[in-house]
Amino acid sequence: MANTLRVLIADDHDIVRQGVRALLEAQKNWTVCAEAATGREAVAMALQQRPDIVVMDFSMPDLNGIEAITQIRASLPDLPILLLTMHESQSLAREALTAGARGIVLKNETRQDLVPAVQALSEGKVFFSNSVSTMLVDIFVRAQTRAPVSTAGEGTLSVRERQVLQLVANGNRSREIADCLGISKATVDKHRANIMKTLNLRSVTALVHYAILHKIV
Repeated sequence: MANTLRVLIADDHDIVRQGVRALLEAQKNWTVCAEAATGREAVAMALQQRPDIVVMDFSMPDLNGIEAITQIRASLPDLPILLLTMHESQSLAREALTAGARGIVLKNETRQDLVPAVQALSEGKVFFSNSVSTMLVDIFVRAQTRAPVSTAGEGTLSVRERQVLQLVANGNRSREIADCLGISKATVDKHRANIMKTLNLRSVTALVHYAILHKIV
C-alpha cells in the first residue's frame, strides 16, 4: 500500500461526508481522494480512483450500500470496504458480509470507531462496532445450534428483489429501474409482482411503508 492512504467516502448527506473527511484527514498520511453522494457514483468513483479503502453508507439513492459493494467487489475484489449504517440489523450484517464488506461501523459510534476501523482494513484485518460484533456472535451461536435467526416481517425476498423494492420505494418507475439495474422492463415488472405476492401487499403505498419499516430505504 502506498505511503498515503487514499479513501473514498460514499454518503448522501454532505454533513456526514464532511465529518468523516475531517476525522480521516486528521490522520497523518491519510487523504480523501473522492466523495460520492449515491450508490452509482460510489461504484463509478471506485473504478475511476482505485482508492485504498472505501467508506460506504448503507442508505443511499440509486443503489444502496449493499448493492454498491457487490458491484465494486465484482471489479475490484481486493478493495477493502467499510460499511457505515445507523441500523442494528442481523440481516443487514449478514448481507454486508456476503456482499464483501470487511467491516461495519454504526453511525452513532463513528467518532470512536471510524479511524480504528479504517486502520484495521488497511492492514488486511476486519473491524466491527461492539454491538455489531455481538450480533455476529449471536448469528454464529444460533447457526451452531441450528436455531434460525429471526427475520420476522422481512419476507423471503432475493437480493435482486430487495434492489427493485428499494428503487420502487424511492419513486422510480419500471423503465428507470430497468435502466439502473441493466435488466429489461418486463423483468422489473415480474420482480415487482413477485415482491407484492411474497409480502402480501396490494399497493405501492403499502410497499413503500414496508420498505421504510424494514429499513430498506
